[in-house]
Order: sequence, then C-alpha cells, then structure tokens
Amino acid sequence: MSKLYDVVIIGAGPAGLSAGLYAGRARMSTLILEKAREGGQIAQTAEIENYPGSLEVESGPTLIDRMTTQAKHFGAELVYAAVEEVDLSGPVKTIKCTDATYQAKSVIIAAGAKPVLADCPGEKEFTGRGVSYCATCDGAFFEELEVFVIGGGDSAVEEALFLTKFARKVTIVHRRDELRAAKSIQEKAFANPKIHFLWDSVIRNMAGDGVLSELTVENVKTKEMTVIKADEEDGMFGVFVFIGYKPETEVFEGKVAMENGYILTDPDMKTDVPGVFAAGDIRVKSLRQVVTATADGAIAAVQAEKYVDCGG
Repeated sequence: MSKLYDVVIIGAGPAGLSAGLYAGRARMSTLILEKAREGGQIAQTAEIENYPGSLEVESGPTLIDRMTTQAKHFGAELVYAAVEEVDLSGPVKTIKCTDATYQAKSVIIAAGAKPVLADCPGEKEFTGRGVSYCATCDGAFFEELEVFVIGGGDSAVEEALFLTKFARKVTIVHRRDELRAAKSIQEKAFANPKIHFLWDSVIRNMAGDGVLSELTVENVKTKEMTVIKADEEDGMFGVFVFIGYKPETEVFEGKVAMENGYILTDPDMKTDVPGVFAAGDIRVKSLRQVVTATADGAIAAVQAEKYVDCGG
C-alpha cells in the first residue's frame, strides 16, 4: 500500500516551498511535486530587490536554493514529476503523475502561472538580460534607460505608467491602432510625456551582445520592418511583455471552482473542496509577487494542518 501523506503540495515555487517549510515544521508528512525545476518564474530573475530582508544583491536562483534547502531540512520530500490527473473528492486525495500515484489527506495547489510570451526569436535568450515580465520586480534596473512595453490592455498600460518612474522613455508597442485599456488609464498614458506609442506593430526579433540592445519591429499593416538599436551610451534597453498570464490549472479544471482560469479561495487559501487549498500565482488575487506567494503558502500549510488534525 502506498504511503498516505498528510499533505501533497503541487508546485515548488515560492508558494509551494513556503508551504513545505511550514508543513514540515508542523511535523506533517509532506510531499512536494515539481514538474520542472524549483522556483517557477522567480528562478529566471537575475536580481531581487523587493523581498523583505534582502539588502544585499539577491538572485532568484539563490533565494529559491535557500528555500528548497530549508523545506527539506524540516522533512519535506521533493519529487520531480508532472501531475497528469487528480481526484480531490473524498477524505483521501489521489494525485496521478507520469510514473507514480500519490495519496494525501490534504492538497495544496501551488502550480503557479506563466506569462504569455511575445513568441519571437531572442525572447528566451534575453529573459533576465533585458526582457522582463514584471515591472514591479525589475523596473528599477532600468533607471534612466529606454524601455518598450508590449501590450495594450489594462495591465500593460498600468505597468508602462509605473515604469515612467524609472525609465527616461517608455514606448508601448501594440499590434492595433488603439489601446484596449480602460479609458481612464488611457488618459493617464496619453498625458504622460515619457510615454510614446508604436501602433500596429509587433516585435519580430530581439538581439544583442549579452544584453538586449536591438529590436526588429514589423508594422502589421504595411509589413515594413524597422530595426531599433539602443543608444550607444546606454548599451541596452528593456522590453516588458504584458500580454497576459496563463495559470497552470488545466489538470484541475472541473475539480475546484475557478474564475478566468484562476482558482478561487477564501482568505485562508481554502478552495470549495474540503482539504484542498491553493496558494500563489495560481489563485485569484490582486498582487502576484514572491512575498505574497510565500505568505499564501504559509497560510495554506497552517490551514491544511488544522484540517488534518481535525480528521478532515
């Protein structure tokens, strides 16, 4: 008979590792399942300035390495496996992976969300070297530089406005000839002298020598290609991609309540299914940052402990 865990945590990003730490310290038998590598999105971040207590230069990989070590130190097991199917009904939850099936009294879903990519050559190569998906995380690294924002919705324009606090020039690149953002947000953007626009345009290529310093932009109406190069004194510029996020919730569809693909929880991270919790970017929330993910994970683990102790 396979082991029955007190809690299985799906995902080893900041939320999942935080949950693993708290569950392990509570002497719960804890299993963390991760399909790729620990850290999620933050593992691609070169520098972190806004995580409390990180006064010295902190990178995503170094922070995640310490989180992983800490969770393991308190007894959490980490297995690399992709979840293929789940049965969350009843007092015993079943999680089927590629090579094994696990059972638990409670489950914390912390599989995260991933940004929709611009999907052009050079994007992956320069992620963390000029390409970013989080203005709050990385805006300060582009002090007095030029940046480009891809997108035309609320989040893209709001992030462009935020970036004007740091960059000397912000250009919104949008494939249409008008923004999709709310009119009130558009008005702020049009009134900001630092914000410029490239209409009917998409980025077709990103290039540079170590850091991003060249873009190839196509006008979708005229098909004209334009190469934009960074100022020689700057040596680089930034591209922020804001064309949406995709939560990793496919396997949980129909199993827990969702809203626009994100899992609904209450403030205690409880879903509508007893014994099932969600934490981090995968759930409906207003701010997706490392600090909020770790808080979610801690809350979820404490609530899972209470659920298990009470017998479900």
